[in-house]
Amino acid sequence: MKKIIEVKKLTKDYGKVRALNKFSFEVKEGEIFGLLGPNGSGKTTAINSILGLLKITKGEIKIFGKNMSPDAYDIKKDIGVVLQEVAVFDELTVYENIDYFCGLYITDNAKRKELIAEALEIVGLEKYQKFYPPKLSGGLKRRLNIACGIAHKPKLLFLDEPTVAVDPQSRNNILESIKELNKNGTTIVYTTHYMEEVEFLCNRVLIIDNGKSVAEGTIEQLKNMIDIGEKVDVEFINIDEKQIKKIKELKNVKEVIVNDNLVTIYFAKKNQNMVNLLELIKQEKLETITVNLQTPTLNDVFLEITGRELRD
Repeated sequence: MKKIIEVKKLTKDYGKVRALNKFSFEVKEGEIFGLLGPNGSGKTTAINSILGLLKITKGEIKIFGKNMSPDAYDIKKDIGVVLQEVAVFDELTVYENIDYFCGLYITDNAKRKELIAEALEIVGLEKYQKFYPPKLSGGLKRRLNIACGIAHKPKLLFLDEPTVAVDPQSRNNILESIKELNKNGTTIVYTTHYMEEVEFLCNRVLIIDNGKSVAEGTIEQLKNMIDIGEKVDVEFINIDEKQIKKIKELKNVKEVIVNDNLVTIYFAKKNQNMVNLLELIKQEKLETITVNLQTPTLNDVFLEITGRELRD
């Protein structure tokens, strides 16, 4: 597949502070590419550098095969950006807001009307065209924010936390809209604090920490990087220290965490762990309330690689 973004050894210094340190990655045409990092990891600096909003210290940035720079307007016209903070005009209606932002790129009136109608349909705001933003809920405002960023049909779209603090209905609408945009040919770079969104949307994920790329791959590839095979939560009616010791002695057990009668067991490998555990429970005549098996999540990957929760 064609490379849409190529970042090579990107370095950005703020005085003596190095925000990005030889940071490299690629995004291929048609991908939804997740960019994840804890606060202060360099994620925002990386995005602003790629967009030509910051002067970089060293490195190379190419978009659509061309060198990116602050005045590369021929490249920027094919890029859409939807930032975390809603940026629309309160004195303009929904339709007028989309028309304004689309008009920055599309001067033909007939073409612009067509594109606005498409954007309204994608985000589900057809019924709200005449509404002013102060009359919209937080979720509807975010949908409007996205419509303003996609109306000119960009080839490449940056979405920064587009579902923060929205209601479940709007969140689902936004995620489905992103899927639809990608299906129609838009390559997307996506940042979020919600791991389930990454697992739902993204083809590949890059984890950035301390200004460096620390892990990259598909969801499955990232999960295979960490030494957690399975996690089992068992809530017992009663369990004693001797029985907990026997659980710890089971094959492949990496760690056991006990919180009263709730026991969490981490297995290093996926190999008949549940069978062995249930056999022990039967032998010891232990009574359980719930038994819950979990395979590694993307959050487990992130925590093990960075040592931090994504929301830290």
